[in-house]
Amino acid sequence: MQASELFRSDAYQQNCDATIIAVDGNQVVLDQTVFYPTGGGQPGDHGELVRTSDGALFNVIDARKSETPGLVAHLLSEPADGLQAGDKVTAKIDWQRRHRLMRMHSCLHLLCRAVDGAVTGGSVGPEKSRLDFDIPEPNLDKETIAATINGWIAGDHPITSRWISAEELAGQPELVRTMSVRPPTSGGMVRLVEIKDVDLQACGGTHVRSTKEIGPVKVSKIEKKGRQNRRVSIVFDEG
Repeated sequence: MQASELFRSDAYQQNCDATIIAVDGNQVVLDQTVFYPTGGGQPGDHGELVRTSDGALFNVIDARKSETPGLVAHLLSEPADGLQAGDKVTAKIDWQRRHRLMRMHSCLHLLCRAVDGAVTGGSVGPEKSRLDFDIPEPNLDKETIAATINGWIAGDHPITSRWISAEELAGQPELVRTMSVRPPTSGGMVRLVEIKDVDLQACGGTHVRSTKEIGPVKVSKIEKKGRQNRRVSIVFDEG
């Protein structure tokens, strides 16, 4: 079974009507959803489910890929007492948090371009995000990296996506920028995210429409993690 993952085609859709297809403890699976499930370094969305019949609210504290391939499990703060398969609900994400994650995720694609090194790991967060690079020498400069990224942000580069087949991706390995995380496939297709004139890579996460929407950022820290790993952390420059 394959549920409709509406966030893949429109990261700005904040809610949708859905039908519950399974309930297990505090996990609820819907036939379609706007909730992004944890993956690719991006955490799952928070939000709520509103039962159509009576307006009852159920807080969603995480979203994860279900054990059943193609489905998303919405984790509630409490057991889903009263919810059952067939119930109609409205799924609503915490938009403020999601939008910050979108801005951060797009910024990490810029960081990936600004630093010349293979990416060994990363994490997207609403307040701070980071990438780890396979770089043996400690020759990274915070101000230089931040200036490069902020230049692209101010340049207002459009961010778009398109799909290619897994076979096409196999012939273009440079489109996979992370050494440890493989991009998700859907029906044998892989999504590419392009920042015009800056970057192109495979990615299943949610992104803003333009670099300008990211807003100014700072490189908060560069750390040595292991013999060759350098961790670069990014925060919004909201001061």
